[in-house]
Amino acid sequence: IKALYAEPGSLEKQRAIYRIMDRIVRQEVPRQVINSREFFWDPENNQVWREPDGKKQPAEPEAGARYAPLLEIFRAEREVDPFVAEAPSLIARRFLFDRELSEQTVRSELIAVLTSPVLQKTAEWISRRLGRKLEPFDIWFNRFDARPPMPEPELDRLVQKEFPDLQTFQQRLPWVLQRLGFPAALAKEIAGHIAVDPARGAGHAIGAMMRGDPSRLRTRVPENGMNYKGFNVAMHELGHNVEQVLSLYHVDYYLLHGVPNTAFTEAFAFAFQSRDLQVLGIEPEDPLRPHHQALAQLWATFEISGVALVDMGIWHWLYDHPQASPQEVSEAIQQIAVEVWNRYFAPVIGVPDQPILAIYSHIIDSGLYIPDYPLGQIISFQIEQHLRGHDFAEEVERMCSQGQLAPQVWMQQAVGAPVSAGPLLEAAEIALRKVG
Repeated sequence: IKALYAEPGSLEKQRAIYRIMDRIVRQEVPRQVINSREFFWDPENNQVWREPDGKKQPAEPEAGARYAPLLEIFRAEREVDPFVAEAPSLIARRFLFDRELSEQTVRSELIAVLTSPVLQKTAEWISRRLGRKLEPFDIWFNRFDARPPMPEPELDRLVQKEFPDLQTFQQRLPWVLQRLGFPAALAKEIAGHIAVDPARGAGHAIGAMMRGDPSRLRTRVPENGMNYKGFNVAMHELGHNVEQVLSLYHVDYYLLHGVPNTAFTEAFAFAFQSRDLQVLGIEPEDPLRPHHQALAQLWATFEISGVALVDMGIWHWLYDHPQASPQEVSEAIQQIAVEVWNRYFAPVIGVPDQPILAIYSHIIDSGLYIPDYPLGQIISFQIEQHLRGHDFAEEVERMCSQGQLAPQVWMQQAVGAPVSAGPLLEAAEIALRKVG
């Protein structure tokens, strides 16, 4: 959906993709078409057929299959609960142990974003930009820049020329880091601790648990070479890897290695990802670009904050209904997603009763991971504001070298302020006045 905003006349394609996603959330995808090439599927009418006879058949729905793994994860976590007296639920462990921020603190920041008046103004600006009323999938709108640097096919060709395969990307990691301002010796050191692997699906990064092991970066590369999407993902994962290396090798004490929580490593990933064009030698000459970036980050934070509230609501529901069946879980998740949508998104988008916020696979397999994304966006913006006027590489190294301090202490020492959505909301207000 995001990529199609760059293609004229792609509205019907976006609507079709959204309809498929809606079917997935509602558990209406026909069993016949899952992992099968035998059937054709009409997502709009939810009918399937085989060629050559073309006789249409009704769909046989999955009936809760999508959410069964989540239920198994919940049951496994329940087995852990009795052994952690100070945090006897996954909810408590995620916030008190993993994030070291209370659930109420996180929820307050998310709601500050979701209830900000600037969202309605931003939606109206997007609507004018699109020349139509917003539709539910426009929560993924991403064409904020007034003048895109170049069409995506040209970006694909440029990336393929620079990185024809993963091996070349691995070999040129020092060059990539130097393009971001890292000194040659430091770029070589960091790159020497990163191993690049192919991904079958989305990109991924995983840090080393001890010195001497590599941090791993995975991104998907088509047969004809890396394209811009793969490179953009790789830059995101590289941000994770750089943080992982610096916070492992440059901390004062090994036991301090890492950053306060996942949201902080996401912040560095976003910072690197936003500099992908810089690595390619493209510097858009647009004085409004910082303002467009502020609006883009606000809109992305708006979308994923809703998903985070859904994720949190699901786990509270699971603990309240420990004997639930997969079908009951499916129905509850859809209800929770619709409730969050109607409270925070319908007033902005103008369309009620959408369960689409439950589409994220991390809700299924990662146990309350999603709140780290909006936190990462909020923290990333604060870090970006600090980086303006400072040396990017120097400050990244300084921040990551602090190690795994308490989150608010880390932020105070990094940027001089606690974690807060305030700077992002203020910047968006200013941006709307500038971009008109």
